[in-house]
Amino acid sequence: MRLKELFNNINPYEKKLYKPYVIAEAGVNHEGSMEIAKRLVDEAKDGGADAIKFQTYKADTIASKDSPAYWDTTKEPTLSQHELFKKHDKFWKNEMQELKEYCDKVGIEFMSTPFDIESATFLNDMMDVFKISSSDITNKPFIEFMCDFNKPIILSTGASSLSEIAEAVSWIEKKGNPLALLHCVLNYPTPDKNANLGMILDLKSKFPDKLIGYSDHTLPKDMKVCEMATMLGSVIIEKHFTHDKTLQGNDHYHAMDKDDLKLFRKNTDKAFEILGSFKVEALEDEDSARKNARRSLVALRDIPKGSVIEKKDLTFKRPAHGVSPKFIDEVIGKTALVDIKDDDVIKWHMFK
Repeated sequence: MRLKELFNNINPYEKKLYKPYVIAEAGVNHEGSMEIAKRLVDEAKDGGADAIKFQTYKADTIASKDSPAYWDTTKEPTLSQHELFKKHDKFWKNEMQELKEYCDKVGIEFMSTPFDIESATFLNDMMDVFKISSSDITNKPFIEFMCDFNKPIILSTGASSLSEIAEAVSWIEKKGNPLALLHCVLNYPTPDKNANLGMILDLKSKFPDKLIGYSDHTLPKDMKVCEMATMLGSVIIEKHFTHDKTLQGNDHYHAMDKDDLKLFRKNTDKAFEILGSFKVEALEDEDSARKNARRSLVALRDIPKGSVIEKKDLTFKRPAHGVSPKFIDEVIGKTALVDIKDDDVIKWHMFK
C-alpha cells in the first residue's frame, strides 16, 4: 500500500488495530555516499519497510552557527548543530531524484523530510505525502507552505504540549490536508521509561479524526517499544534506520537495522495472528463446542404421552442436540406427543 492510500483506507473511528505502515528513517545515515544510501534502500526493503525516508537540508538554512547540540555527545561528539549538519548536507535535488528512481526500481516508497522552502519545492515532484519534523511544529509559515501542495501531511509531535499540537493541527485543518500525528519523544536515545507510549491513547482521544502513529528514538533491542506502540493503535511506525549500528555519530547509535526490522515484522505478524478478528462472532473451529459443550433441555423423569409438560419435568444437560434451555418457557405447558423417557434430550417433535 502506498502511504497516501493509508489516509483513504483507514477509518480512525473504527475500533480495530492495523498492521502499521513502516517508515525506515535513513535520514542522513548515508553520510554523503550514494553507494551507502542505495545500500540503505536495499536493506530497508529486505527488512520489510514500506518506505525509506531521508532528510534534505542545508546547514546554513536549518541552523545558525550558534546552535548547541541536543543529542548524546558521547555518541555524537559534535557540539554544534550547524557543524554537524554541514557534514551531511551534500545530498540535494539531483541526489534525491536518483534515490527516488532507485526506490521505484527496488519497490519501496521514497520519502524525504524537507527543512527549507527550496527542498520542499523540488521534493514535491517526488513524493505523495509530506513529513514535517517535530522541530517544525511551531513553524507556521513553513507548515502552511507545505500544505499548499495539497498533499497529506505527517506531523511528528515530539517535545510538544497539547496546545502546541492543537495549534499546528488547526493550521493544517484550515488548509484541508489529510493529517497523521506521530507521538514522538525528542530524546536521543530515548530511555524506555521515557517513551510514554500512553500519549498515543491521548492523541487518539484528543484528535479522533486523525491517523495516529509513532516515531521512535529508543534503542532497538528487541523492538518491543514499536510493537507496543502498534498494539496501542499506531498505524504508522517510523524509526531511524542504519546499515551498521556500531558506527560512531549522527543517528546510527539509536537506529534499527534490517535484522531489527525483520524481528519487528515477525513479532507483529504473530501478534495480529493472535488478535484475529475485530468482530465478535463464533468461529468455525468452535462448532463442535457449540454442539457438544452447550446444553439442551432433558427429561428429569418419564413424561407419558398426553401429559402436560411442567417445569419440574425438565433439567438441562449437554449436548446441545435438542431444544435449547433458552426456550424453556415455550416448552412448559405443551402436551407431549410421544412417551418421553427419563434423560431423553427434548426435541421439538415431541410436543405440540
